[in-house]
Amino acid sequence: MKFHLLGPFEITTENGRSILPPTPKASQVLALLLTRPKEIVPVDALIQELWAENPPRSALTTLQTYVYHLRKILVGEGLAGAGERILITRSPGYLIDPTGHGLDTREFEELVKSGRRAADRGHLELAARTLGDALDIWTGPALANISTGRVLNGYTMYLEELRVRAVERRIEALKKLGNERDLIPELCALSQQYPLNEWFHAQLIDALNNCGRRAEALKVYRDLWRSLDDELGIEPSPDVQRLHHEVLNPVARSGRAA
Repeated sequence: MKFHLLGPFEITTENGRSILPPTPKASQVLALLLTRPKEIVPVDALIQELWAENPPRSALTTLQTYVYHLRKILVGEGLAGAGERILITRSPGYLIDPTGHGLDTREFEELVKSGRRAADRGHLELAARTLGDALDIWTGPALANISTGRVLNGYTMYLEELRVRAVERRIEALKKLGNERDLIPELCALSQQYPLNEWFHAQLIDALNNCGRRAEALKVYRDLWRSLDDELGIEPSPDVQRLHHEVLNPVARSGRAA
């Protein structure tokens, strides 16, 4: 079986059948355990995830019920044999051991690490391909189909930041390989998806300018300036402003390159 967190949360069997826990809160419990495979997740963390600062008096009993039903699913659906220990009680909480089964977050993190190592060693084609493979695992926002509390929200933010950094490293590798023109459509989409991300906008401005599309580059800068001013009351960073100056003054850019 395989556990999917990078997109809608689900469990898939070897024959492609999709399975979900019986209740949203049971899904939260299983998802939180899967964020820390082979690690004990304390009961307090699980209760905080489920009920924040207002747990009911029956919180511990209710949590134990969710765990009971999750175990029944793992066995009843044929995902674990009756004697197979996957969801384990261990003081002061529970842990899940997905050894022998797939976990997309673990696969994603390992590919990102491999891609970074390849980039650091100058193996740009391998880096771009490996980081691309990592990003292909995503099928939507992490845990898109379940409600998340404070603990899982922190984890989804971590995953999203790791995803953005993987995108950046892949773009850096492809630019060094001379694929700047081919990156323009992707950079346009990223700039729309992340309207306050100055790095994506800077890459798009630079790519457009290098391809002789100065007017479009200037428009991207104006759109970024307007978004930052409207949302945060700030101007683009000095690096982005210098890039804007170079678009306006090609002589200054050629002087810098010299």
